[in-house]
Amino acid sequence: MYSIAQLRVGTAIQIDGQPYIVSSASFSKQARGSGVMKTTVKSLLTGNSLPMTFQGNDKIEPAEVRFSKAQFLYSQGDDYFFMDGETYEQFSFSKAALGDKTNYLLDGDSVDIQSFNEQPINVQLPPKVNLKVVETTAAVRGDTAQGKVTKPAKLETGTTVAVPIFVKEGDLIRINTDTGEYCERV
Repeated sequence: MYSIAQLRVGTAIQIDGQPYIVSSASFSKQARGSGVMKTTVKSLLTGNSLPMTFQGNDKIEPAEVRFSKAQFLYSQGDDYFFMDGETYEQFSFSKAALGDKTNYLLDGDSVDIQSFNEQPINVQLPPKVNLKVVETTAAVRGDTAQGKVTKPAKLETGTTVAVPIFVKEGDLIRINTDTGEYCERV
């Protein structure tokens, strides 16, 4: 059990049997009263954030959240299938559960899987991925005259990103998976 003094940003806790991670924490103490920890916690299952206040004598249950390596195998319809790198068990997530992460997944990619109570609950992509440009327009002389220095490019996963005008079809580019923005040509 955690005391309120042990709550820090990034600490995984359980509230009503559900895993949460502390995203902000602020301790305060009134003159003769006990300490109070005001936090914002984010659900590891839904991604929703909510404010929580813990009193000085509250005991907070830690959440046993584990990370392991997995490989993305394939997608079929709205389901995305993965294989655990240690146990070789296969499991899937829906497209809705993965959200924008599906824009950066290729068959065979290695990802981190977050598990709670031995059940996979979330996928963490690497901070940057390399993807091939499959479709983009050619740069035209004078494009920079109007300040236009980017153009849309369709990637091998089907997503479209803004890239500099020197990027052409067949180029391998690095994309930031958090922002979805172009980083550099590889």
